[in-house]
Amino acid sequence: MKIDLKKANLAKFLEFKTLYYDKIDFTTVESSWNLLSQRITLPFVIHIVGTNGKGSTGRFLAHYLSKSNYKVLHYSSPHIIKFNERIWINGQDVRDEDLQIAHKFLQELYPLNLLEKLTYFEYTTLLSFYLSKDCDYLVLEAGLGGEFDATNVVRNDLSLITTIDLDHQSFLGNSVEEIAQTKMRSVDNKMIIGYQIHKSIYDTALKVKEQLLDERNTKITIEEVKNFNKYKLNKKFASYLKRNLHLVISCLEELKIDINLSLFDDVELFGRCQKIAKNITIDVGHNPLAAKVLKEEFSKKKITLIYNSYKDKDYKDVLKILKPIINKIIIIDIDDKRMVCKNNLLKIIDKLNIIKEDTIKINDNEEYLVFGSFLVVEKFLYLIGMNEK
Repeated sequence: MKIDLKKANLAKFLEFKTLYYDKIDFTTVESSWNLLSQRITLPFVIHIVGTNGKGSTGRFLAHYLSKSNYKVLHYSSPHIIKFNERIWINGQDVRDEDLQIAHKFLQELYPLNLLEKLTYFEYTTLLSFYLSKDCDYLVLEAGLGGEFDATNVVRNDLSLITTIDLDHQSFLGNSVEEIAQTKMRSVDNKMIIGYQIHKSIYDTALKVKEQLLDERNTKITIEEVKNFNKYKLNKKFASYLKRNLHLVISCLEELKIDINLSLFDDVELFGRCQKIAKNITIDVGHNPLAAKVLKEEFSKKKITLIYNSYKDKDYKDVLKILKPIINKIIIIDIDDKRMVCKNNLLKIIDKLNIIKEDTIKINDNEEYLVFGSFLVVEKFLYLIGMNEK
């Protein structure tokens, strides 16, 4: 079934967009931005790249800027329940009518061949650019990439580097150093490096600095956050979130914005080690690095793990990491071709001698962790009636 991309509303338009791809072609989004850049001027761009922690870092920062009376747009991905979550403006998800205005503008601006080629993520990124035109700051979260990520089509004023580890190797590189290099090559001016588990990250930053000077005659400044206990932060935040907060505070200091720690206290972090009930925590993490921080967070209690995984993730390592805190596990069924075969999961669960249950039944005297991907959290919220699908 074909539709007229020049006339379709946003929801229908996105139905026909490529959501996942095997190869990145930067030229399409580059051509699209060249057209859009003639019509709008972007605000100060803060680009957030890394493996884990991008979403919470971006939201902490955008929340603080908004609370400090700056106009700010935070672009993140993917969403859990509704598409609007991807574009957060001045304290709330973007309104449907504003999305439609931006969509109509792009439909009229772009020739049909560009509208056909742009992927789901690229088009959404361009929507966020248009919607940020009247803001003071654009907090821009990279997708899976760095140098050739759609978000890197615009020049960034400041880059925040969150924790980097192995993930998306088929796109980014086979070692932590290669992945860090790919991500850091998106830097245009200055990078602030947040909490890292690999000592080689700073050395990689120095290497990238020299590369960019040699290749583009671009001088890069590097700052590293070293003290992650400098500020006394709200106890409600998980340890890894406190580390991300220290990166955010370093960013605010760079921007010469006064620090008032209480402004962070009412931030809403949907799906980031979030308690949605007294005994239920949801987390959209999906890789071994996320498993390590959750193991740290639940080190003093046993949990029932509600889990599933994409087949391209290291789910075996994830379960080995989490095993010491798992009382039992429930695989949540998800009808998506990207998910691992259930039998493969069951074999690993049996090999690790983890007790498994077949159905989800929430008991008041058990602690639950829902973890594995955005799809896992979305499906769980739907099952308990918090997600109107």
